[in-house]
Amino acid sequence: MSRHKTAKGVQDGHRARKRFGQNFLVDPGVIDRILSAIPEQEPVVEIGPGLGALTLPLARRNGRLVAIELDRDVIRHLQVKLDAEGLGRQVRLIPQDALRLDIEALAEAEQIERPLTVVGNLPYNIATALISRLLEQGESIEQMVFMVQKEVAKRLAAVPNDSAYGRLSVLTTMRAEVEHLFDVPPEAFNPPPKVDSSIIRITPRAEPLVPPAEQAGFERLVTAAFAQRRKTLRNNLKPLMSASTIEASGIDPSLRAQALDIPAFLTLARQLGPAD
Repeated sequence: MSRHKTAKGVQDGHRARKRFGQNFLVDPGVIDRILSAIPEQEPVVEIGPGLGALTLPLARRNGRLVAIELDRDVIRHLQVKLDAEGLGRQVRLIPQDALRLDIEALAEAEQIERPLTVVGNLPYNIATALISRLLEQGESIEQMVFMVQKEVAKRLAAVPNDSAYGRLSVLTTMRAEVEHLFDVPPEAFNPPPKVDSSIIRITPRAEPLVPPAEQAGFERLVTAAFAQRRKTLRNNLKPLMSASTIEASGIDPSLRAQALDIPAFLTLARQLGPAD
């Protein structure tokens, strides 16, 4: 396969840039598995298309595609490939930082119907921040199919009492359902990353598990509860409430945060006073 014939870090004449977290997917079998996880429908928004490993087959199969890419050199290379394949008019390449992506504004500007599907091989250094931002816009998104670092995937999909369960797990589950689809080894990329990756599907909930008006207090409580994972609720929540308040809420203050589900966290959050 092409990854054995291409110089490390170089793909289609473009050298991967560490500052953009670039690792280009080159394994055809993995690409096919990812495609099978993405619905055959328009519209699709791709984040970080790179050199088109998913972009080209998605455009051929699904039709119109909007791709968000920060690296203008990558955009230039990808546009050449799209034009050569006769796909230049089907794919709209937008030079933008994905962390500033406004789905509603994008949909209006590109005349895309919502809710839409968002896909991509996310740079490891922005994956959690980007997913959190997109979940805040969940009403415009049908589903997200992303490749992320395996450890991040575990945290996103973790449930109470899992070792990976933490603040990210709770705040993600509050807004969405997360499904781990499959893992991807380093050798599927050029250059190979130093970690394993995973493909996940994130489906925003029609209604979040915490009412919008209570989410700020809920996040404040959850952040404090996981401040030091080995400490109990009694210790971590001491700045916010007493052990007797925790106990009066029907929750054992000697538990650690990783034992609590969302309803339990919400019960505690409702004991908080106004934020300073």
